[in-house]
Amino acid sequence: MSDKNKWTEIEHLPEWDEEYYDVYTARKHGKWVMLKTLKEQYKNDPRFVSMIEKEFDVRYNLAHPNIIMINDYEDVPGVGLSIITDDVYGRSLRKIIDEKGVTRAHLEKVCNGLVEAINYIQTNHLVHFPIRPETIIFTENVENLKLIDVGFDQKEKLSPADASEDIYSFGKVLAETLDHVEDAPAYLRKVAEKCMAENPKDRYQSIHALKMALQHRKDSKFYMAIIIFLVIMIGVLVWLSSTKAPAVPDTTSRSPRIESTN
Repeated sequence: MSDKNKWTEIEHLPEWDEEYYDVYTARKHGKWVMLKTLKEQYKNDPRFVSMIEKEFDVRYNLAHPNIIMINDYEDVPGVGLSIITDDVYGRSLRKIIDEKGVTRAHLEKVCNGLVEAINYIQTNHLVHFPIRPETIIFTENVENLKLIDVGFDQKEKLSPADASEDIYSFGKVLAETLDHVEDAPAYLRKVAEKCMAENPKDRYQSIHALKMALQHRKDSKFYMAIIIFLVIMIGVLVWLSSTKAPAVPDTTSRSPRIESTN
């Protein structure tokens, strides 16, 4: 295929736009991809050009099933310098909420896939804009959760404030999702409220602690099973040491010798 026909069916997706970027869908050599380019007012500003270039460098080697993958960075005719990503065409969580289409399945993916994506972001010390329903995509047909705005810089180490801000953002997303799921587990509302506590010290202090809280029911059953087992074992030990326990035969004494009559 010639360079002339390299890019086709380019379409702007306003609902997916980010603070500084416009987002497009397009075909590159016939394959569907997504384009992320600076908004017109930032295209000639060296600060923002440096920002998009750094974002490409930071994200190029990332690989996670719940994070959109970056493939290239090039000048697209009619669009400009763009980050090229895998195609994740579908609906944002914001659109699903607005259309009143949120289901228990969406909630479960927020509680699992989104948390795993945040954990990966923090493990790689990525600096990013707050996570919002607009940046959470459920892909078409299978509705896999994909996070599309995951970092524009990388630090040697994230500060406690950075980590806490992620937990706060997750709490806001979880709370809004819960508002639209009638049969949601009640304990998840408490999890969301703790995430959004005004004082950062009152929030979950790590993604691990958050994951444990989200698995509340399973953990409760597990620990309850352990407690029941220990209670039974203690009861057996007490019974065996009591006077009501059957006497243990003395196997140390020698059996009486029978003399031969011959």
